[in-house]
Amino acid sequence: MIHRRHLLALGAAGLATPALAQPGFPDRPVRLVVAFPPGGPTDVVARILAERMARELGQAIIVENRGGANGNIAAEVVAKAEPDGYTLLYNTSSIVISRALYRRLSYDLLKDLAPVSLTAASPLALVVNPAAPPRTPAEFVSWLRANPGKLSYSSGGVGNISHLVTFLVLNHIGGEAVHVPYRGTAAALTDTAAGNVQFTSDTVVTALPMIQEGRVRAIAVSSAERSPLLPEVPTMTEAGLTPPGFDLGAWQGILAPARTPPAAVARLNAAMAVTLADADVRARLAAQGAKPTGGSAADYAAYIQSEIGLWTKVVADSGATAE
Repeated sequence: MIHRRHLLALGAAGLATPALAQPGFPDRPVRLVVAFPPGGPTDVVARILAERMARELGQAIIVENRGGANGNIAAEVVAKAEPDGYTLLYNTSSIVISRALYRRLSYDLLKDLAPVSLTAASPLALVVNPAAPPRTPAEFVSWLRANPGKLSYSSGGVGNISHLVTFLVLNHIGGEAVHVPYRGTAAALTDTAAGNVQFTSDTVVTALPMIQEGRVRAIAVSSAERSPLLPEVPTMTEAGLTPPGFDLGAWQGILAPARTPPAAVARLNAAMAVTLADADVRARLAAQGAKPTGGSAADYAAYIQSEIGLWTKVVADSGATAE
């Protein structure tokens, strides 16, 4: 059984009044290394937060995109940076999945990086090609069970969260389908719309335009509550596609190099708390299908540990590996 209700508790904690700022830091611009290319959903959220956080810190935040290798290129850059608080990693849940997926990594998540704050979480939508029969979750289950091994689903790559969330659904309902990995979720979603594969999972905000255009049909979302962007679409839990308490998505956060001074981490965390409490920021995140989370650095450390336990098992069960 997968429980993610504690993420909501962390979100509430992250919106509490922050600690007083530590004097002297920062006194120059901060570099925020985003682990994915510009223009994507992660980059958009990172830039929304960086803009407001910079005002709180009184220094510019320079966003630097270092995409590739499921976020590992950016993680290595930050892990090897000077631990002074001026180089930060904007990461997603891929950093925890990579730890279980890759046989060799050039950095150690727990030894080389220090949690600063959770920031946001974006649920995934399970979508089908519009020519496919299912219009409801029950019909989706019947369709899968009536065609064991005959249907295919796409993902953003082996071990990508779009792969693993779909795997969890299939595992729970006893469905069998052929996994077709792509180099990124954009191509995976496009081929689902084209009918080259029958279904896929992608973040709600990414899939939303195609859903609205009728190019794919939404079956369920992976969050504990329905998405405000797709209020008519049930959650996977209420639809019986996953166990009770299921609440998974592409969560995001900020990490710093290990041994970054605690005062700098506290200052950055406090600035993020103010940022996530800002009404304009929250509205802009909502438009991106992202829910503010937050919490202390210690909360984020505990959350990472819980996610390592979850995804290590899921990756092992799926048989996914990467070099």
